[in-house]
Amino acid sequence: MSPDKMVMMANQIATFFASQPGDRAALVAAHINDFWEPRMRRQLFDHVAAGGAGLDPLVIEAMAMVREPAE
Repeated sequence: MSPDKMVMMANQIATFFASQPGDRAALVAAHINDFWEPRMRRQLFDHVAAGGAGLDPLVIEAMAMVREPAE
């Protein structure tokens, strides 16, 4: 998937959960863990490691709770 599309999708998730009650970062992480396949999560981890350009701060915060796929 293109990095731009991945960033857009992650930011859409953050935008949706930003208005929800509770731990919004945990909600974002749970959604990514439940619905993103391992290679998508790997790409997201790699993007964050490279600086996370364009990602919503809520996505960055959620990454501490996203399951990192095995190498």
